[in-house]
Amino acid sequence: MPKLLIVDDEVDVREFARNFFKRRKIDVVVASSGEEALNILEKEGPNLMILDIRMDGMDGIEVLKRMREKGNKTEVIMVTGVDEKEAAEKAREFGIIDYIHKPLILDELERIVLKRLLKNK
Repeated sequence: MPKLLIVDDEVDVREFARNFFKRRKIDVVVASSGEEALNILEKEGPNLMILDIRMDGMDGIEVLKRMREKGNKTEVIMVTGVDEKEAAEKAREFGIIDYIHKPLILDELERIVLKRLLKNK
């Protein structure tokens, strides 16, 4: 079963996305911080990560940078605000596969995530 890591410091966003994908038979792991995400990446080896760009403490760009420095090639979909285009472009330097905007649109989220996870089966 494909494994998805959702990283967001907003508990309602995290839990909403977790429940949404669990109902679609996706194995979901969540992290509330960049530090937690890096630990989970090493231990769980998810196929795909949804990563919020703006978080307290370590932001999404720093998470991306650190994971790539360690040689981690997990595919990443960045979650950005509409005013964070510059940061999203910077994230592309670290090999993200796509980005989506908050507030999350379920159809868009499902289409992008399921396409990537099912491709990796």
